[in-house]
Amino acid sequence: MAAWQTDSALKGERTLSQHNTTDERDNSLAAQYESYPYPERNPLDERKRLLIGSPSHLREIDYWVFKARRPRTTPLNVLIAGCGTGDAAIMLATHMTRADRSGEVLCLDRSDKALSVAKARAEERKLTNIRFIQASIDQIPSLNLGLFDYIDCCGVLHHLPDPEAALQILNNSLAADGGMGLMVYAPYGRTGVYMLQDALHQLAPVSDAPKTRLDIARRVMRYLPATAWLRQNGNFGDHLSGGDAGLYDLLLNPRDRAYTAPRFLDLIDNAGLKTACLLEPARYNPSLFLPDAKLRAVISSLNFREQAALAESLAGNMATHVAYVVKNTNPTLPPDFMAHDSVPVMREIPGTELAMQMTPDHILPFSFGTLVVPIALPPQARGILPLIDGVRSVGDIAQILATRGVPDTKFETVWRETFSVLESLNRVLLQAPS
Repeated sequence: MAAWQTDSALKGERTLSQHNTTDERDNSLAAQYESYPYPERNPLDERKRLLIGSPSHLREIDYWVFKARRPRTTPLNVLIAGCGTGDAAIMLATHMTRADRSGEVLCLDRSDKALSVAKARAEERKLTNIRFIQASIDQIPSLNLGLFDYIDCCGVLHHLPDPEAALQILNNSLAADGGMGLMVYAPYGRTGVYMLQDALHQLAPVSDAPKTRLDIARRVMRYLPATAWLRQNGNFGDHLSGGDAGLYDLLLNPRDRAYTAPRFLDLIDNAGLKTACLLEPARYNPSLFLPDAKLRAVISSLNFREQAALAESLAGNMATHVAYVVKNTNPTLPPDFMAHDSVPVMREIPGTELAMQMTPDHILPFSFGTLVVPIALPPQARGILPLIDGVRSVGDIAQILATRGVPDTKFETVWRETFSVLESLNRVLLQAPS
């Protein structure tokens, strides 16, 4: 069995030693997801709730990938590459159905058991814009699936024998003006995970049956010392509330890489892609954590990659990185949120509710996971937020503000600041054109 090792040159990222154990680990991974499909989901729960997350929220795709320029009448053909039990697929297919958006969500996964759960969830929702193929990413070139407008690959690349090759396959399957939503694990926010993974690889080697390995993990967790770093980490709870599948995927997964922000950006760049955004963008702004003029002056001299690395090191709680990416040949233009005919839209939380979260001194306490940061907004933002309904244009909002004593010149300043801040929090975006 190959040992896990930490390469200091990769600043804490984990990699497999170069022994011929890829097949053994890959076989163990396949057995894991047949025995314990992840994440653990009950299809009957679809009757009472829709799980919402990132990437692959329809409003995020419209904004971060297509820059609010792709008409909603244009069909959206989607590939979920490694759909698991279907969280992203069900969310996006449901969003498209509710918005009467044409297109199809194609779910690809090599686990028959995981696909059966995703199918049952789709059936509960009576979704007709979704279909399923049992296959792996490396089989895509032989499947003749055509090109996709959007590809989701969430929580998959870090488990593959060759993430770079897999991402290149996906890039080759992407339409010229399309984009992807990616998620990978991050090392610092998962402190304690890899220590325990190392211990369990000794006590429950990947050659053992999944049921045997899970039994060992449960015994270890029963007696885990109070000093174990995992006990101190509140950034995730799969081992506490995720059932057998959650515990197994967190602590027994036979291949688990973690990427710092710079290494994730390298992975994206090397595949011929470019980053449209890291979510939430403000999370990667270290100035939010360091409200000191001298420190902020130093930060302002750093490039984006350096600032992202600094923010990750300072915050310490980033357990994942989520990115929207496009082809590096895609001449994307930033959305024009100042145009009077553009239509702002709340991603999820209604503007009235977000305004109510503001303090009397116009601060929005915002949670980046377990870290709460005070975000300053203009005083007028409290009145603007309830007006953002996905129907009113920027010009409409400006007219309403004018009746409240805010002239056009003042509105432009206030709107620029309000939108820029709330966009960086992934809370206010622009609606795609009709």
